[in-house]
Amino acid sequence: MRILPIIVAVFVAAAIYMFVFQRDMIMPGAGAEAEPAAVSDTETEQADDPDDTLVRVVVMRSVAQPLDSRVLVRGETQAAREVNLLAETSGTVISSPLRKGTFVKAGQAMCELDPGTRDTALAEAQARLAEARAQVPSAQARLQEARAQVPSAEARMAEARAQVPSAEARLQEARARLEEAQINENAASKLKQGGFASQTRVASASAVLEAALAGIKSAEAGIESALAGVRSAEAGMESAKANISTAEAGIESTQAAIESAEAGVASAAKEIERLTIHASFDGILESDTAELGSLLQPGGLCATVIQLDPIKLVGFVTELDVGRISVGSSATARLLNGTEINGSVSFVSRSADSTTRTFRAEVEVPNPDLTIRDGQSAEITISAEGTQAHLVPGSALTLNSSGQLGLRVLQADNVVVFKPVSVLRDTIDGMWVSGLNDAEDVIVVGQEFVEAGTTVAPTFREVTQ
Repeated sequence: MRILPIIVAVFVAAAIYMFVFQRDMIMPGAGAEAEPAAVSDTETEQADDPDDTLVRVVVMRSVAQPLDSRVLVRGETQAAREVNLLAETSGTVISSPLRKGTFVKAGQAMCELDPGTRDTALAEAQARLAEARAQVPSAQARLQEARAQVPSAEARMAEARAQVPSAEARLQEARARLEEAQINENAASKLKQGGFASQTRVASASAVLEAALAGIKSAEAGIESALAGVRSAEAGMESAKANISTAEAGIESTQAAIESAEAGVASAAKEIERLTIHASFDGILESDTAELGSLLQPGGLCATVIQLDPIKLVGFVTELDVGRISVGSSATARLLNGTEINGSVSFVSRSADSTTRTFRAEVEVPNPDLTIRDGQSAEITISAEGTQAHLVPGSALTLNSSGQLGLRVLQADNVVVFKPVSVLRDTIDGMWVSGLNDAEDVIVVGQEFVEAGTTVAPTFREVTQ
């Protein structure tokens, strides 16, 4: 084991300790000579001379000021809209191609396909439609004819029903005569047995009875005939109603044929309309349109159109910052080429990305001259709700024994206290920090040579913030 390096290390540590903590003892007047170099012309010394044994520090009186808070997001530019124009039908391209970079208007033809026999199919569909429409008058005439048969059928049925009461009356009359004839025949027979009537009277009574029976049968036949007439009239009525239903079905069939023909015409016309592929919006061609003579199938790419005005800036905000921004907040972005652009927040996602746990934010920026391209990297600064902060020199920041970033400030009786701070923004004028009281005496020179609880000899200076 080498003893010499250990001895040297001990001596170096002792020398550093004496220089740092016992400097006034080994270098009397060192503090007086060093003070003018650390304090500027604007500094004013305290009225009372501090004890020579106290460490001298320079203190700045800092007052909190309002600071507009910002959320910094790294992202990229994206086209406001991008669409791939795809074919909806098959055909050969018969139009000359447009080259990428061309400005196009909404509705402008991008690709035209060979119609083939589609015009013939449209004409055929139109002919079927005309034929179906021509059948409407005859179907309506049949319906009118069927409806006209109903009144005569109703009249015949009423007439047949009217004959039933008279037939029933004749039957009642025949039955009355039959009853009378039976009484007479019975009386004649009994009188003959008693010798009070002749055979001729009995025969006459029997003949009347036979005639009454024949009258009954005739009346009953009349009833059956009247009922048959009613049934025939009802059958005629049902037939008339059936004719009406048939005619109405014919009307519906004709209407269905018309609708089918109209659908055929619309389908054929739509197929012809699909032969020309139009731009959906004003934009720029990101690719050449399909070449002349190439075959496009349904789903085949005709061209890609993008819209760059306005353009979007897309970034992802952390969970801590997403609550500080909202739609409509102003935003500024700096591109890698140094260009600065301004816009406003147009969208903040309500759902976090499942992988990064960040939220998508979009800023809309005017781009009338189209100088901003799709896919450029950007550093986006979004304005958020302001806060109170202190502007201090960056050199005044220090770390405590636990590694916390903060400032050493003076309390009553010039006692040093360490206060942790959060850096809000770094500017050329200094650091904006939070975590302090509204007014603080911040040690800006000598803070590294004192600890919390140490009493110091402060020298104040004024700093324009």
